[in-house]
Amino acid sequence: MATKLTAFLFIALFGSTASRDHKRDFPELPAHRLEVYQQLATFRGASRYRRDAPRGSSARQAAPSPDLSSTCGNSSLDQANLKRNTHKYTFEDDDGSTVTLAWVGDGTGIILALTTFNLPFAWLFGGTSRLYRSEDYGKTFADVSKLLKNYYIRKEFGINVGPEHSKKVILTADMAKPTGSGGVIIRSSDSGETFHSVRLPFHPGLPMLYHSTNSDHLLAYSTDHTLWLSQNFGETWRKIHEFVYTFSWGPGNTIFFSTNPNGIYDASAKGVLVLKRTTDSGRTFPTLLTKIYSFGFAGRFLFASVISNQTLPRSVYVSADQGDSWNQAQLPPVSHEQFYSILAADDEMIFIHVDEPDNTGFGTIYTSDDRGILFSKSLEHHLFTDTSGATDFTNVTSLRGVYITNVLDEDYNIRSVITFDSGGEWKPLKKPDHSHCDTTAKNLQTCNLHIHAAYSISQTLDVPLPPLTAPNAVGLILAHGSVGDVISTMIPDVYVSDDGGYTWSKALTGPHHYAILDSGGLIVAVESHQDMAIHDIKYSTDEGQCWKHYTFTNETFMFVGLVSEPGTKSMNVSLWGYKQESIYSTTWQSITIDFEELLTRDCEEKDYVKWLAHSTEVGVKTDGCILGYKETFQRLAKASVCRNGRDYVISKEQSLCPCTLADYMCDFGYYRVGNSDECVEQPDLKDHVLEFCLQGKEELLKTQGYRKVPGDKCEGGFRPNRSEQMTNMRCEQILSLKDPVPKTTILIIVICVLAASVLMITGIVLIFKKYVCGGRTLVYRYSVLQTNTDEVCIADDLDSNRSNTERVYHDDSDVDLLE
Repeated sequence: MATKLTAFLFIALFGSTASRDHKRDFPELPAHRLEVYQQLATFRGASRYRRDAPRGSSARQAAPSPDLSSTCGNSSLDQANLKRNTHKYTFEDDDGSTVTLAWVGDGTGIILALTTFNLPFAWLFGGTSRLYRSEDYGKTFADVSKLLKNYYIRKEFGINVGPEHSKKVILTADMAKPTGSGGVIIRSSDSGETFHSVRLPFHPGLPMLYHSTNSDHLLAYSTDHTLWLSQNFGETWRKIHEFVYTFSWGPGNTIFFSTNPNGIYDASAKGVLVLKRTTDSGRTFPTLLTKIYSFGFAGRFLFASVISNQTLPRSVYVSADQGDSWNQAQLPPVSHEQFYSILAADDEMIFIHVDEPDNTGFGTIYTSDDRGILFSKSLEHHLFTDTSGATDFTNVTSLRGVYITNVLDEDYNIRSVITFDSGGEWKPLKKPDHSHCDTTAKNLQTCNLHIHAAYSISQTLDVPLPPLTAPNAVGLILAHGSVGDVISTMIPDVYVSDDGGYTWSKALTGPHHYAILDSGGLIVAVESHQDMAIHDIKYSTDEGQCWKHYTFTNETFMFVGLVSEPGTKSMNVSLWGYKQESIYSTTWQSITIDFEELLTRDCEEKDYVKWLAHSTEVGVKTDGCILGYKETFQRLAKASVCRNGRDYVISKEQSLCPCTLADYMCDFGYYRVGNSDECVEQPDLKDHVLEFCLQGKEELLKTQGYRKVPGDKCEGGFRPNRSEQMTNMRCEQILSLKDPVPKTTILIIVICVLAASVLMITGIVLIFKKYVCGGRTLVYRYSVLQTNTDEVCIADDLDSNRSNTERVYHDDSDVDLLE
């Protein structure tokens, strides 16, 4: 057997890795750009991160508190049930150094496992691949490598699984000596039971991109930057366009892509690209926008960052009709050294991060109106590094309006904040009950919980997983964290919230791998130890209050990863790792535990209780009102030991609430002071009339300082006046400001109504100011409008001297950066 010194686990959930595209607008971080981020954040700990500190420095807690799982006894019956339902599979004589997993379908129990081993001088000799298939959630596997027909499968392309229940699977073969005739894919239409190879008319440079609702439709990007389309699951292909930079499926059969109008491919040519669209399989492709830097499609919005002049910053344009019409988003423009990032988007609103200049490592989060055009500041000093590409922005998917992220303060310390109203207000996370500030805390008065996420992982701290939530596990959050005045490098513990982040409790001591099963009815966890054998798994049936242990093996098992079927409905969990045969040889193993026999009965009506989400003021009429309505869920009682089952559907009741200040965000020119709900007018904009450009026409904005949060459904109650009045004046897509005519001037005009010469002069001055100078430009930053104090007709300095630098991306979403 070939020598193996390390083992890695790559997990492809429903082929998610195949949908990522480092050539697209929102690409993955290229391997050659994985350099160390220069310590813009200071983690608090016995050994701290500083600008001159070595990466990865950390300190263990001197006296860790007892593991909460020790407080719960282990039933001998439970242990016996789990032992009967523990299944070990050894991949004998497999020399693969990596393994990639993919679930095919929902509830089918079918898993494909691909092991690969790269031979020395892989560019010349290639490598070896073996394929395994399981029909029982990984309890047993069959070696089906013969279906690969001796092809070496490229692990970076993953196991590309089609959407929903399509049963479609694509493997991309590696051509050790590429020929002009094209590459090879190996396809399956029956969940991997049979495979057929297809010779391509091109060499694929990226994994195939499935259409979201029609798995027969595929987009492919070749190594020579050509976009291809197949409408019969890869059997035949049609060339769409050459010199393509980024591409995306849109609604229906729509395809968006950017290309160079000069008929060449130049990686540094961003800013001169054109955005095109085709709805007829590439027969026609009208141009939607020119001079774009990049584009993205999210929710129902099409975005593009545009450079109208190479010496000027970029601006974001938005379309809600697939590119037929565009409006400039009212966001701060960014220089070539900055970037935009779409953090989250749906049909109602957008969270977008706008980078600060000078490589600060932070920026500002803005939230949009329901048109994706008017943006207001949501959070300043939002941590987002442009070199590691790491952002800690986390969507709590089981409750509407809840997001967690981290901010970087002026002392380069990181602190965690949470919003329950879609970015209207951000608050620190409450300190868990019965917890104490860590020993490194300097200010005990500001002792809160701080969450480790993507940035901590990028800095190689002892954080194996980011925060975990699931749409069907209502209110449940698992996360690594520390308690103090700032985030700490001391070994983190696992904390649990069962109410969507309002309250927290310590669940496990030290870092763990964890997974949610049975729609939140079961949580499992495994201690994280690098290069150490493990034998135990921990599990909880009461949302992390009580943990029990189960010893799943007495052999030496070097743990690599904990995996379960996507969707958190399964009762099976697999531990993947390897056993050390000798100092030169290791063998892959998977140990699958079926918890179905542990929870012996199906849940009944009596096992559930009613739970009001966002409840903070019991007895108050508006208790639980978030975004204009209440939601009462039927949740499993913590004392109930039963299974929700795969058919479990969340049950909830909704009721509308009267409008209050909490249902509104500050409008343009207004901001909240501290934690106040009241929006106050920015002093330097007092008595000014605001106008912006909408579809080429001037729009006058009259506001009392509030606009309703997108998606808010409140009725009656507080209803501030707000209106937008379209004029017949044509305009460019920029936000501008008009000075109203002062009352004293009006009085003079009335008194001197017969002084025609004065009126004529006044008119000439006003016309000159508006149409020649364009008025005074507004720079929309941090949700407040700041006037340009330059003299009339003197333009702003728009960072025209900044150099053009390549942006860096992160890979936690298909729709990440809008540069």
